[in-house]
Amino acid sequence: MTMNVIMRDREPRAEDLIKGETGDWEIILGLEVHAQVTSNAKLFSGASTEFGAEPNTQVSLVDAALPGMLPVINAYCVEQAVRTGLGLQAKINLRSVFDRKNYFYPDLPQGYQISQFKHPIVGEGEVIIDLAGGRSESVGIERLHLEQDAGKSLHDQHPAMSYVDLNRSGVALMEIVSRPDMRSSDEARAYVTKLRTILRYLGTCDGNMDEGSLRADVNVSVRRVGEPLGTRCEIKNVNSIRFIGQAIEYEARRQIELIEEGGKVVQQTRLFDPKTGETRSMRSKEEAHDYRYFPDPDLLPLEFTQEFVDHIKATLPELPDDKKARLIADYGLSPYDATVLVGESARADFFEAVAKGRDAKLASNWVTGEFFGALNREGHSIEESPVTAKQLGELIDLISDDTISGRIAKQVFESMYKTGRDPAKIVEEEGLRQVTDLSAIEAVIDEVLAANPDKVEQTKVKPALVAWFVGQVMKSTSGKANPQVVNKILAAKLGLSSDD
Repeated sequence: MTMNVIMRDREPRAEDLIKGETGDWEIILGLEVHAQVTSNAKLFSGASTEFGAEPNTQVSLVDAALPGMLPVINAYCVEQAVRTGLGLQAKINLRSVFDRKNYFYPDLPQGYQISQFKHPIVGEGEVIIDLAGGRSESVGIERLHLEQDAGKSLHDQHPAMSYVDLNRSGVALMEIVSRPDMRSSDEARAYVTKLRTILRYLGTCDGNMDEGSLRADVNVSVRRVGEPLGTRCEIKNVNSIRFIGQAIEYEARRQIELIEEGGKVVQQTRLFDPKTGETRSMRSKEEAHDYRYFPDPDLLPLEFTQEFVDHIKATLPELPDDKKARLIADYGLSPYDATVLVGESARADFFEAVAKGRDAKLASNWVTGEFFGALNREGHSIEESPVTAKQLGELIDLISDDTISGRIAKQVFESMYKTGRDPAKIVEEEGLRQVTDLSAIEAVIDEVLAANPDKVEQTKVKPALVAWFVGQVMKSTSGKANPQVVNKILAAKLGLSSDD
């Protein structure tokens, strides 16, 4: 797809500029993201789209391009594309046209790809990306069009020949073309992350980049600040958010060094090699006229009504930006915490179940801290977690009513995650209930003070040393003493003011 060069004007940020031998350079980035439509059948045939099947076992006569076989549009894929367009705040075109994009490739049986060119199903929209420091930027969407995927060439099956697997041939893709509005690899990574989140919320693409369900063509050019746009190169089929960042950083530096040495950037298609972290030339970049686009004679223009669009719009879920705003408003969360929680709909749902009727900030701290940390450490999804939202909520209740301290709660949580037991049962069976009896705590404090007279005198001169006594008391009570009570009694016995 040839990208339009219309873009939003932005003042370059010093942090995003790359320093070269001859001055500062600005990166201009646009992405073409190919998202596999979540559908049980392909775009123009009834063949299965299930991932991981044996090669060439999910190929219909249409997919194999046998003579006389005609494509039939999959209505559900059309709905999914409209649904995605609405989720991107984009214009839905009630009339669109399928075109033939002509080029030869061994795993493209027809010798052309059925795609959309001048009249796509979805027009202009935007994605708001969240960046470090609470900053956000708007990335324009130029278009979204439907097209069929090609097959897959297998080069590692035979020493002298390549094989072709046509299982993917004909699978529905949404090509989402951005404006060249991004200025750094961080912004590009944030864009793909946000786009994947939106698609997953909508249920229109699973976003599994390791399975090829989402991949990006990255368009990179550089220019000196204030100068016209430079010549761009397109890095094809990058299937990892981390690799997208690495590819951009290498390619931008390559172009800058080439220009500063007196050379010229040639418009071309390149590939990224994750092993070396470098891009390499694949072929000269084709323009639209090279593909000889023309309307597919086997498919009528795609037409539907505004009522059809409105019906789909009425079924949309709460999307990430709206959910983030609601979590901030309803729960008093920081923008950062809200952004972390809405990264996946399951995360946000889990948090809301935990926070219901409880201290939302405490719930957020436990969900994003101990809980997410355990999931990451064990490689679990939320669905696989041995700790339920109900159990985590009950643990927070035990902290809030002073049954256990925050320190003991972490110990209880570890036991919960290992065994799946309820927190109250763990506290009772392991004798972890917090000591709140003033006389019992005071007796321990007296013992600690009597054993450390030198520290007592030092604390009167340097009040901050009271923290050492708190630690000793907590150690003597195996962490069961109420820390607030300990601090209050110590301050009184050492003659410290509450401000100390």
